[in-house]
Amino acid sequence: MKRIRIALLGAAHDHSTATLETVLKYPDIFEVVSITESNEEVRRTHSSLPAYQHLPWISEEELFSRNDIDAVLCEGDELLALDHVQRCIEKGWHVHMDKPAGTDAAQLEHVLSLAKQKSLVFQMGYMYRYNPAMQYLMQQVKSGSLGDILSIETSMSVCHLPDKREWLGRFQGGVMFFLGCHLIDMIYALAGIPDSITSFFHSAEDSIPVQDNCLSIFDYGNGTATVRVNAAEVNGYDRRQLVVCGTEGTIEIRPLESPTRIYETRKADAEYCPWKDFKHELHLVPMTGRYDAMMLDFAAYILGEKQNPYTYEYELQLQRLILATCGYDIDYRKTIQLGGTDT
Repeated sequence: MKRIRIALLGAAHDHSTATLETVLKYPDIFEVVSITESNEEVRRTHSSLPAYQHLPWISEEELFSRNDIDAVLCEGDELLALDHVQRCIEKGWHVHMDKPAGTDAAQLEHVLSLAKQKSLVFQMGYMYRYNPAMQYLMQQVKSGSLGDILSIETSMSVCHLPDKREWLGRFQGGVMFFLGCHLIDMIYALAGIPDSITSFFHSAEDSIPVQDNCLSIFDYGNGTATVRVNAAEVNGYDRRQLVVCGTEGTIEIRPLESPTRIYETRKADAEYCPWKDFKHELHLVPMTGRYDAMMLDFAAYILGEKQNPYTYEYELQLQRLILATCGYDIDYRKTIQLGGTDT
């Protein structure tokens, strides 16, 4: 089998090293041909890390002059990566873009429309999509086995150091943009577009005046979904969770990872008692790594072995929803159908 020749464009994203390490685990599938990072400080701090050893560092000019590349991992600065993605799509390369997909919805629409016209794979780096617990939950919701969905509760917090929390100030919406995007992806996949969004942005400490303690409520008419993110929550990582409550059962994933634990309660399978916890834990096939399934699927999409279930339209609508949640003036309820063919 011909290996996929892949380049890393940008190394500033928090997931860049782990994503590179993952593709390097599969040398029979991927051939990493180069690394590009224009920020000298980022390049200096990353070049000594094991994953970046023995790989050629080249300039953007050199990268885009090449014609022997199949795909690119766009792992640069969150506010610059969409420009990188556009150049890659124009060049005719398949793209894995780490989340979230920038702040310019019109540019993203143009890029995705072009990718669809060219039948290029576009994969976003939302790794929870590939978590077996999330996939199981999705199947149960879509099959209707949980009944009518009454509520979705999500949380994705962490206890960042002060300098990291100050860094969040570069984003409108702060930690909601940076981490809440994962939760919004889950909610959108499970419940679709909400009727309304109400967001609350707070600073955990007056000395660090950034939006690092946030809550958004999605109203669906017959129920709600909550997105809670806090960058100053002690042991917040352990309380990262996704809980879906339906008229026929509840599924809880907590914590989301390290390790992933999933609990299920079925109304019909247990003696009803409103004051008793009668959930049971499910034991699904463990993941080999946080990003492995995602990157293996990326390869499968490129090779035509699988169809990406997350369409170009899905990714566009998701980002519009994220931006609206973060306070951007955008009509997130307007759906857009892109031209071209699906990949």
